[in-house]
Amino acid sequence: MSSSAPLALVTGALGAIGAECLRQLIATGHRGIALDHPAAASREAAWREDPRLAPVPAYFCDLADAAASRETLTRIEAEQGPVSVLVNAAGITRDARFSKMSVEQWRAVLGANLDSAFNACHPLFPGMCARGFGRIINLSSVNGQKGQFGQTNYAASKAGLHGFTMSLAQEGAACGVTVNTVSPGYVATPMTAAIKPEALERVKAQIPLGRLAEPREIARVVAFLAEADSAYLTGANIPVNGGLYMSF
Repeated sequence: MSSSAPLALVTGALGAIGAECLRQLIATGHRGIALDHPAAASREAAWREDPRLAPVPAYFCDLADAAASRETLTRIEAEQGPVSVLVNAAGITRDARFSKMSVEQWRAVLGANLDSAFNACHPLFPGMCARGFGRIINLSSVNGQKGQFGQTNYAASKAGLHGFTMSLAQEGAACGVTVNTVSPGYVATPMTAAIKPEALERVKAQIPLGRLAEPREIARVVAFLAEADSAYLTGANIPVNGGLYMSF
């Protein structure tokens, strides 16, 4: 890949969806950079078995930590060059009924899912504006649109992420920086593989397409939004949920 190719940074990049976003961004002419939580570092060796990902530089920091995020992102741009595309795919779940949800569970999810997007965007957004080009794509969730039993923390964080998207899109519009949300439904990842089979069948029964999404189907939309030609699409939420939740 040419050193002049636009640089695409994916957070949560060692996860199933994040890794597929990197693959498709690389396939469409970007240089890829991976960023993930230090706890994900143990998965790096297996991740690098994919020859498409093997040469991708990987960085690790807790994106819920504002100071650590700024230091890491500043170092990335110093070492790799200016970031043109930012995909915020980092996220966790800590499910519990609201009456049993701890403050720690609430804060952990808001930090990992919502604070992380602020902390990733804050050091990079001014440079995008100054250069007159940027693509920021935030991964939300169908449950941020419709809510979900036992996920007040997760749904709040993902709904907040789209509010963040719409507001930042208005600030970036005048300088060529678009900001959009992709809201996946249930995707075939290790997270959904951990769901009890009978519960997973109940989920599938609610999806008009009758199946889970593949990570590549989410990443395809991300790659489309990252294109230079997608310049007139900003502040949007694109649902990729198999018809599980339909709205205007």
